[in-house]
Amino acid sequence: MTEHSRAAQGKLALVTGAGSGVGRAIAIGLSKQGASVVLVGRRIAKLEETAASIRAEGGTAYSYAADVAKIEDVNAMAGHVLANYGVPAVVVNAAGVFKEIGPILESDPAGWMDTIVINTVSPYLVCRALAGEMVKQGWGRIINVTSAASLAEPEGTNSAYATSKVALNHFTRQLAAELAGTGVTANVFHPGEVKTEMFEAIRDTVRVPGELEDWVAWVERTGGDSPEKSVKLILDLLLPESDGITGRFLWIEDGLKKPMRSWD
Repeated sequence: MTEHSRAAQGKLALVTGAGSGVGRAIAIGLSKQGASVVLVGRRIAKLEETAASIRAEGGTAYSYAADVAKIEDVNAMAGHVLANYGVPAVVVNAAGVFKEIGPILESDPAGWMDTIVINTVSPYLVCRALAGEMVKQGWGRIINVTSAASLAEPEGTNSAYATSKVALNHFTRQLAAELAGTGVTANVFHPGEVKTEMFEAIRDTVRVPGELEDWVAWVERTGGDSPEKSVKLILDLLLPESDGITGRFLWIEDGLKKPMRSWD
């Protein structure tokens, strides 16, 4: 048994956005190391695809369809999970969108606000609903998926997404400070330049020449980062030597993008 397997074995993990992209990869990766996984997302068919992959390898997965941007959905989900599966030791907030591409003065308020709600408010709702029970257990890992866009200089086409991730960073730092000494940690990480459904949506939508267009071309040219790099980072955080890592902006190993300066 590897050190990752020993760390994950028998733990319950909850992953939002588990139907596709990085969330799906993380859910499958945790399962392969022995964790039971609760898959949360809006599209039950996609969740069941992930669950089928996990069960085919002998793992345990539970699908729960919920819109994590809605208070009532999150509260119902948390109640169901706690009553039926137990307290998650690991919570990964991987659900996210990139809806608004363009200048602020030409933006659609509905899409702009939806980006903020899904990328920032959803992790807050999930953490609010579950972190208290994790504290009672005396150990836990809360991991929120952020982006290097939150650290970059503004370039004029993705204000909603970057703003949502800046806010998520600070929320996670605040949560880490409040949870200090409880055994529950909270961190954000940049998953790299991954060719997910979100990437495809950006590629098919961006029309304004600039850094975002250059980024799309770069990812296409290089093939992007493997989601397995995100899986390894999550598994590393489960190890005993990671107990003191909290309130941090973390980077995958050997990512295409060089780590940028953050608050730490």
